[in-house]
Amino acid sequence: MPVAPANVRQTARRALEVRKTLPKSKQAGTSVGLARANQLAKGENLSQETLKRIKSFIARHKPNYQKARSQGKTIKDGGVILAMALWGYPGISSWVDKNLKS
Repeated sequence: MPVAPANVRQTARRALEVRKTLPKSKQAGTSVGLARANQLAKGENLSQETLKRIKSFIARHKPNYQKARSQGKTIKDGGVILAMALWGYPGISSWVDKNLKS
């Protein structure tokens, strides 16, 4: 099973760190997102099922991410940006595609 590359692990770690500094009302991320961030940050093996879930999550939230970015939002003030970073985005997209078996 593949392990996320260093840049993805760092993105997830940073997202977890930023999240801790925010007030509760601004802490984006569900329990699943937090679990995924911890899994990525620790460099755990990822199953094909997990890769499929990552790909699905990114596909669903990418339009809102792009909208937030176009509005000048950052990881600290854009909930969707923080949520996507917890899942290793943007670096994880091409890596997932390369490691996902059809």
